[in-house]
Amino acid sequence: MDRKNILVLCTGNSCRSQIAEAYLRYFAANKASIYSAGIETHGVNPKAIATMREDGIDITGHTSNHVNEYAGIDFDFILTVCDNAKENCPYFPSKAKRLHFNFPDPAKVVGTDAVIEQAFRDVREQIKQYCADFVSENLNGH
Repeated sequence: MDRKNILVLCTGNSCRSQIAEAYLRYFAANKASIYSAGIETHGVNPKAIATMREDGIDITGHTSNHVNEYAGIDFDFILTVCDNAKENCPYFPSKAKRLHFNFPDPAKVVGTDAVIEQAFRDVREQIKQYCADFVSENLNGH
């Protein structure tokens, strides 16, 4: 089976795309090389690190990367996880299949620590299910 190259794009590559990268790596195992990038780089959100740790996945080694760093990679799939990235992503010449899902940004939630932590957990669970479904539909059996 050919190993697939998958790029997850978000605005700042700090939260949603980092969570998606981690779950895609988890579910795809050795079937794909997973990359994540932003149209800007904001560093990895500490709350994203904390919420992934709760689910047993360590993303402390992740880096926030700019989409231009991956211009030389031939991607099979490009997943945008926020409307801003879909609308503002620089032209990426590619035969990649493009998929889009606008996940809410937990970093924009205002409230108590408990409210913000729950927002991160909710988005984490949405992204986890999306990634499991993506791998099941696009990578298993290919």
